[in-house]
Amino acid sequence: MLRIVLFLVLIALAAAGAAWVADQSGDLVLTAGSFRISTTLPRFVFLLGLFAASVVLVWSILTMIWRMPGRLRRRRHDKRHARGRHAITHGLLAIGHGDSALARRHAEAARRHAPNDPLALLLHAQSAQLEGNRDEAQRVFRAMAEREDTRLLGLRGLFIEAQRADDAVGAVMIAEEAIKLSPSATWASHAVLGFRCARGDWSGALAILDSNLSAGLIDKQTYRRQRGVLLAARALELETMDRDVARESVLEAVKLAPTLVPAAVLAAKFESEAHQVRRAMKLVEAAWLANPHPDLADAYAHVKLGDSAWHRLQRVENLAAKTPADKPGYVEGQLAIARAAIEASEFARAREVLAPYLKDPTQRVALLMAEIERTEHGDGGRARAWTLRAVRARLDPAWTADGYVSDRWRPVSPVTGRLDAFQWQAPVASLPSDKGPTLESSAFEEAMLAAPPPKRVTAAPSEAAVEPPEVTPPPAPAAQDNSPPQAKDVAKEATKEVAKETGEQTAKVDEPVVTPAEPANPAPAPAESSPLAPTPVFRTRADLSKPASAPTQTVIPIVRAPDDPGIDDDGPSDEFTEQIGTPKAQAGGWRGFWSRWGA
Repeated sequence: MLRIVLFLVLIALAAAGAAWVADQSGDLVLTAGSFRISTTLPRFVFLLGLFAASVVLVWSILTMIWRMPGRLRRRRHDKRHARGRHAITHGLLAIGHGDSALARRHAEAARRHAPNDPLALLLHAQSAQLEGNRDEAQRVFRAMAEREDTRLLGLRGLFIEAQRADDAVGAVMIAEEAIKLSPSATWASHAVLGFRCARGDWSGALAILDSNLSAGLIDKQTYRRQRGVLLAARALELETMDRDVARESVLEAVKLAPTLVPAAVLAAKFESEAHQVRRAMKLVEAAWLANPHPDLADAYAHVKLGDSAWHRLQRVENLAAKTPADKPGYVEGQLAIARAAIEASEFARAREVLAPYLKDPTQRVALLMAEIERTEHGDGGRARAWTLRAVRARLDPAWTADGYVSDRWRPVSPVTGRLDAFQWQAPVASLPSDKGPTLESSAFEEAMLAAPPPKRVTAAPSEAAVEPPEVTPPPAPAAQDNSPPQAKDVAKEATKEVAKETGEQTAKVDEPVVTPAEPANPAPAPAESSPLAPTPVFRTRADLSKPASAPTQTVIPIVRAPDDPGIDDDGPSDEFTEQIGTPKAQAGGWRGFWSRWGA
């Protein structure tokens, strides 16, 4: 609104000025030597305005002509830059949905139109990575690492390529260089921290952790927990080499992370050796309330050196009573009581605490029951049965990190290098499934654990035809059949007896089962039978339940059994006899000499 009013005011002033000029009378004379011009004032003002407009127009034309090359260059540059940006955008989208060919074309276009653009270099490197061309990707990342604006990005790319090539030393060197440039680089600090932990450089890992806290990468609570983990790892390593440093480290670790199980166990051990029993018990109790663990129960049981097994049992019962029955860690207390009861020969108490878990036992429950049977009664059979059940039972909680199960606690995950990754929990393999157990209990296990033993129930034979169980014949040539005609009834009776023992229903056998048997009347001389088709090594699934059928012959040949050497009519060959001739030729004296010469 203000601009409209100002525009109207200017128009009014211009109109008033033009009217005033038009009302002026007289002439305007301009004399320069012999040159003289005379005109009216309105005409002069008009010509003056026309001259000024002409000067401005000429100046604008000259300026435009002078600046035209620069404008053309800028316009061409902007056009190329726009094409490069378009190629970069669509190339990154192609990388996002995994089209390597399209990403490569856009990367070439971006490199042609915008060669110095950092995003063009990034697109080129990522397209090479998508195609699997690691040499080209490393070359581009090195070029990016040499530039000031893309140095960190290039180092990150080189770090990833070193990891893919399993070059741990090169990856850590690159990460350390990145930390020098930017201490707040999260990936670099995590990589260096994981490498130093894997190498056992706990002092260097603690320095990196302090740097992460200063850079604001972690909060105070996380810092305390991770520092406690590193101190506990150092204490466990120096436990047998430098006990003073180990004691100092583990006591600080317990202050920072009181619920860390290995730190609490080791600190309780040091306090117990220093005869600080109450302090050791408090350390174990604080960790037990947060995470019940068998190592804590064992440390609590032996917190006072020289106690009897009965006193250890009482102490473990007091510790287990601190965990309510509705808590997930309640079972750890019961198993600890059972273990202490077995050591104290209180087998009734051990059976009592294990009774609620016998319906679906875990491995530790089954092994404890096997130890009870072996120690209390010396019953090796029931102990073996419980041991067999332990093999097939559910897994107990273990130290697990990223799917990796370890028999001991570790400060860093061996899979991802993550600090404080191990948790005491049930492995994935033991989680319940709706598909049912793969391994079922065996007959031996059920027979040994049942009290009283189950009775065998023999089902009555039904009229429906049931195939007899397949009897595997001993290895013998397929072309021989030593069973006489009378052996058919014997085979039927054997089949029925096998069916009764296994509890299956048996019906009439339509086809005889060929079983090897000794011939009733062995012939004095063997006879060669006609060759039959060899028995196939592999049988189809449909023929597995059918007995092997042989072609019926008109005359059943009688041959000797596989284990009967028989009598050879031709007799054994004797090399010495063949050389010296017949018995007649072997006679002595002149008769033998004469017969050997052909007389």
